[in-house]
Amino acid sequence: MVTVTNSIVKKVNEIFYSLQGEGYYTGTPAVFLRLSGCNMACSFCDTQHQEGVEMTDEDIVKEVQKYPARHIVITGGEPTMQLTAGLTHALKQAGFFIQIETNGTLALPEGCEIDWITCSPKAKQIMIQRVDELKVLYPRKDMEDYEGIEAKEYRLQPIDSGDADINRDNVKETINYILKNPKWHLSLQTHKILNVR
Repeated sequence: MVTVTNSIVKKVNEIFYSLQGEGYYTGTPAVFLRLSGCNMACSFCDTQHQEGVEMTDEDIVKEVQKYPARHIVITGGEPTMQLTAGLTHALKQAGFFIQIETNGTLALPEGCEIDWITCSPKAKQIMIQRVDELKVLYPRKDMEDYEGIEAKEYRLQPIDSGDADINRDNVKETINYILKNPKWHLSLQTHKILNVR
């Protein structure tokens, strides 16, 4: 039995079950909790995250427990805009390993219990306190801005432009950069390759 106290209503874009398609945990069965809204407007964003329904922490935990995996990916938009310590505590009580995917522009709310922080920076300054996995979308001209960020894992992911010819060039440039800078590892959006969510 999970006890939720001081539950704050959140706007949830979607909850679904699939394989993690990107980064260190690629291929891992996971429940995805996509919170609505973002504090940035990136031209290459491939997520429709604005819409959503209001759910309490208790509603969220009840819904995510319907799936067999106990790895949850909290994403957005920008999930730190709505994330609370109460939600993470309730998810930990329910036995979840909690991964968050954030742009790093906002600090984690105090008291949040997060097992793995994937930061995909969209701005020069990172406000997040800890980064387990730095996942940079490539190509970009400002790579030196990210060289000093401490992380356990460093991933470069080709930007999906929506154009096959540009995407081929992006993949080639990403691979070339990694070969010259071997601390970086390749991340692909395998869910798109496999045609899963």
